[in-house]
Amino acid sequence: MTETATPFRSIAEVATPQASRYLQQLCKHFQHKRPVTFDAASGHIAFTIGDCHLTAADGALAMTATAPDVEQLAQLQDVIARHLVRFAFREDIPITWRPA
Repeated sequence: MTETATPFRSIAEVATPQASRYLQQLCKHFQHKRPVTFDAASGHIAFTIGDCHLTAADGALAMTATAPDVEQLAQLQDVIARHLVRFAFREDIPITWRPA
């Protein structure tokens, strides 16, 4: 994503004992089509509509979505959330995005 002076940003923190596992699954899934960097504790996925930064800590996965406008931010949030819910099908993972 090309950074603008005032990008739109939101964050979601998901309580899960599998934070590192889900971070790595998300990154591995998207690395076939998008530029991705990650390790067990953090990751970055560069989408054409924005960026997703992920951080795994004990018991929580933090996700930050950044996009150039509100519409693309909503689309990015949806893509990330849908994939996470699919990977975490054994858990009930509520994902609530809030402005950052």
